[in-house]
Amino acid sequence: MMNVSPISATKMDTEMEMEPMIHLHYYPSTASMAPHILLRELGVPFELQLVDRTQNAHKMTAYLKLNPNGLIPVLTSSGDQGDLVLYEAAAICLHLCDTHPAAGMAPALGTAERAHFYKWLIWLTNTLQATLISYFYPERSVRAGNGAGAAEVKALAEIKVGVLLDQLDAELAKQGQTHAAPWLLGARYCAVDIYALMLCRWTRHFASTPARDRAHLGPYLQRMLARPAVAKAFEAEELVQPWV
Repeated sequence: MMNVSPISATKMDTEMEMEPMIHLHYYPSTASMAPHILLRELGVPFELQLVDRTQNAHKMTAYLKLNPNGLIPVLTSSGDQGDLVLYEAAAICLHLCDTHPAAGMAPALGTAERAHFYKWLIWLTNTLQATLISYFYPERSVRAGNGAGAAEVKALAEIKVGVLLDQLDAELAKQGQTHAAPWLLGARYCAVDIYALMLCRWTRHFASTPARDRAHLGPYLQRMLARPAVAKAFEAEELVQPWV
């Protein structure tokens, strides 16, 4: 059983032989999932550091020094260029792609493919993820005690998420016209697919159609789950079924 301090707990990635220089401050099934999976895809040494949300560790002084917004994740690292403290999941993913270009988890800089990579990553975090946040935390958009208003915000957010999932499904259908098992950028699997998986997972308990029930998203998510790095990340976070 993992020991938990008032702020966080540490879990070593025992599969890594080198002393890790990268620390990912995470909590299971949150926005830290995308950088967690990406780190495993890259195959670099890293350490997971649990930020126990059940104990409000993300709102404590020690964590707020890393991320004053009190949100998860944060990536910290040390190296020849000094110490780095980085928050925002999309920024962490971009940084990891840029510092490990040989892994090919992002297209080459200056290419049209890279432009579409940026488009999808920003769309996922600024549009789909933002709408999902409205669904899960509708009380943030209304006055305190306005339960009816919060319920309406949540219902409308679920409808909008459905429209956005349809957009993702349509993109995969289009890519499927030229690729047998398409990813969001076509034949190339990359970090935007990891981000899409994370957000699609968040819809698994939707009363309306979750992502997995769509014609093209369903098989796409199963291809994601078949990747060893994804399975290892889900197992490390001790997630229960359904995974998506």
